[in-house]
Amino acid sequence: MCRSIKTLRPPAIPEKATEEEIRAAALQYVRKVSGFRVPAAHNREVFDEAVDAIAEATAALLDGVHVRGQAAPA
Repeated sequence: MCRSIKTLRPPAIPEKATEEEIRAAALQYVRKVSGFRVPAAHNREVFDEAVDAIAEATAALLDGVHVRGQAAPA
């Protein structure tokens, strides 16, 4: 898919992903799917809403994923 989207869970990264890392991944995903690096003014709102929704879903996913061999989050 999009090679600039990196894995955001341990052990790929040593600590919990930051909001900035999650948002950057969401932005790359929306750019790839939409085919727009930068949306036109008339598409900006829907583009930004998609990035927000995907960032939120990504954060929820990362909070819920349990990796074998690692302690469950407290």
